[in-house]
Order: sequence, then C-alpha cells, then structure tokens
Amino acid sequence: MFAEASRYLRRLIPYDAAVWRATDPVTGLMTAPIRAENLDDEGCAVYWGCELFTEEVNLFRDLARAEVPVASLRESTGGLPTRSMLYHDFMRPRGLDDELRAVLRVGGRPRGHISLFRSKGRSAFDPADARLVEGLVTPLAKRLRSFAQPVPESLTDPPTSAEHGPGLLLFDARGTLISVNDDARQYLEDLPDGPSTATALGVRVPAWIHSTATQARAIAQDRGRGTARVRTRTRAGRWLVCHASCLREAGGALGASAVVIEPAKASEIVPLIAEAYELSDRELEITQYVARGLPTGEIAKQLFLSPHTVRDHIKAVFEKVGVSSRGELVGRLFTEHYAPLAERRIVRVVDN
Repeated sequence: MFAEASRYLRRLIPYDAAVWRATDPVTGLMTAPIRAENLDDEGCAVYWGCELFTEEVNLFRDLARAEVPVASLRESTGGLPTRSMLYHDFMRPRGLDDELRAVLRVGGRPRGHISLFRSKGRSAFDPADARLVEGLVTPLAKRLRSFAQPVPESLTDPPTSAEHGPGLLLFDARGTLISVNDDARQYLEDLPDGPSTATALGVRVPAWIHSTATQARAIAQDRGRGTARVRTRTRAGRWLVCHASCLREAGGALGASAVVIEPAKASEIVPLIAEAYELSDRELEITQYVARGLPTGEIAKQLFLSPHTVRDHIKAVFEKVGVSSRGELVGRLFTEHYAPLAERRIVRVVDN
C-alpha cells in the first residue's frame, strides 16, 4: 500500500525522499511496516532523537491532535528552517531542505505517518501540496486500519513466535544495542523487512524498536508523554507487543533501556480487529458479551436494551465481519490468532 500510494503521490507532488510508517493507534509510536525511500538507515536514530528530545516544530504528537494534521517545515518556521533541530541534525547533512509531514488518522486515532522531503535547490512545499496530502489522510488511515483484520492463510504457518518466551534487548544511553537474548533474536527474524540498523551482536534492529527504546528514555527524562508500547505483526500475521522502559543505576542515574518483545494478549488485539471491521463501541460491547456466551435476553438485560435492539446490533456485526453465526464471530475476533498457540500447549495423555 505504501509503495502504491508513493507512486501515485510522487506524480502529483514531486519529492526526493520519503518515509511511510504505520503507528500504534493508542500510543502513536511508529511500528512495522515502514517504507523508507532514498534515505540511509543510520539517520533513523538521529531523526527520532530530534523528535523526542530537541524538536519543537511540527511534532507528530501535536499534528495528531491538530485540526489539520499536515504541515511543512519551511511554512511552519516562516521560511527559516534553521529554527528546527531536525533541519540542523538530520536534513541539512543529507542535502534535504524541506519536509512535509502528515499524520494519517481516522476516528481520532493515528494510524500512520508520512514524511516527504525535497532536496536543496528545489522549491519548498506550498499550501496546495499540503491540501493535497490532507485529502489522502483519512483514506490511507482507513486502509491501514483494515490491515488489522485476521489473515486466515497465516493460520497454517508454523507459529514460531509462539514457541519462545519474552525477547529482551538492552540499549545503552546512545541507543547502541549492548545485549540481546536468543528469544529476541528469533522474534527479530520473524518481523517484516524494513529500515534497520546493523549491530555488533550480529542482528539488525528495526527502526521502530529503536524509536520505542528512545521513547522510554524520553519518558524517564520527563521529555515524553504516554507509554513506550507498540503492537506489530510478524510476517506470518501473528501479533506481538513491544514495550520498553529505562532502567536506573544504583545512584539513581538513568542506565540502559530495556525492550521486551512477546506475544500480544487477546485483550490488546481485539480492539484493533474490531476497529478494522468498523464496529461501533456498542457493537463491540455486545460482541464481547456474545464471546462470553450470554444469550440475547441476558445481553439486553445487562445493557438495558430491548432484545430486538440487541438482535439488530448482532445482525449488523455479522454483516461487517462477514460471518453468519455467533461461533464464527467469536472465532474470527477472539480465537483465530491464538488457536495454534493454544494447540501447541495442550498436553495430551491417554490412560491405558
């Protein structure tokens, strides 16, 4: 999707480099997949270091809440991009002279980021460029949201991630990977391709894991808000959660940042899948009661609704999810991603 959108957009708005990122809709942090065009891997840490620690212009977290979630660097700085640390530390060393960035959002939640760059010597992005990108924000966000729907073909793939315990990666204050366990190595192998950094430990660390570790350090320094937590999917379609925290040494000074990767719980994934099917809050609430096995009359009593209204909601849910029974509904939303994992953990015995 990113590649197709980029080909289309480049014909309308010429640019020299770009980054397309998916984001976790709860934390707004970037996650896989990421598409980087004409940019080196080494710059990612610099970019997010500016975003989280020093930048004051066009922050993604501010654009996510802005009336118009699109802005250009030169326009926002009154033609003086040197006011931006991103320009100083990331753009100018790479010959880039302007950035047009956007937050892809729908339903008040960020689903992705776009960063478009023009090189020195090109004209700056103008308001017409920004308006064109603004028109793409919601359609692209809806498409990103839809990718949370279950991938049936993945159910036959070996659930390699399910066989491992939590993966652990430690990063020093400069963002250098200093330790990694074997479980983390396996998780990294299962992740989709994207911008990553080579390490002395023989593994490549995806850019979004680096940014999650950086976010944890920013929070520990009171420079960031929220949590350093994102969800992502393996190439086989399995959901993982990645969360980070900054450790403290004996004297209280900030130490290494620890990043943990592990299979996501159903409670963390069901809301994403429900949003992918565009279920309303009421429809999701009723679906959760259905999953618990409550009959229509009991659901109506719990929610102070008429049985007829509950049946109408269930019918609407069936149509959106593409199922025809309660069992299919529960399987689609709650079971499909976890059935292989549960099966592998069953101990079967036969009494003689």
